[in-house]
Amino acid sequence: MKIVIVGCGRVGSVLADSFDRAGHDVIVIDASTQAFDRLPGSYRGAALRGDGTDEDTLRRAGAEGADLFMAMTEGDNRNVMTAQLATEALGCHQVIAKVNDPLRARAYADLGLATLCRTNLMASAVSDYLGLGLAFGPGLSAPTGQHPGGEHHLGETAGQAGAAADTAGGGPGAGIAVADGGSPNGSFPTPLASTTAREG
Repeated sequence: MKIVIVGCGRVGSVLADSFDRAGHDVIVIDASTQAFDRLPGSYRGAALRGDGTDEDTLRRAGAEGADLFMAMTEGDNRNVMTAQLATEALGCHQVIAKVNDPLRARAYADLGLATLCRTNLMASAVSDYLGLGLAFGPGLSAPTGQHPGGEHHLGETAGQAGAAADTAGGGPGAGIAVADGGSPNGSFPTPLASTTAREG
């Protein structure tokens, strides 16, 4: 199974390593090369430095038509933008966006995006541990609608360009080859000022 994870933070790196050890074809994308230090030296998947909200970067990473695409960065807006690209422009089969705000997680699920709400998951876990029986929203919501206007993206395809290889320095993932998803001169797109691509 081809799996793409945008955001190599605490959650993203654990998922990437687990899927990799299970034998899946894993591609992890992050705007910071240092984020890949969270991956163990045994990680055999691909690591691409770049902006996950940039369609060209995702195509260069090989995200088109992925079996599973997960947007796991720290920013809700960034995850939603990335998930919409994966669904509408890249034809990924199953897409999940991490949205920490419970109200927004439900709203985006109603608009056609599967959402993972860490806030609801943690609140439910605390309630269960204390035996309080409190009710919270779902931790994982399946898409229940369709994003208005998204249908005009369906069916779009584009060729995949090669990416230059780089190596992340230091840390447990020091031997991991990192492809640069930025411009031909080796720089990478500047992330949106209000969000970061790393998992907090």
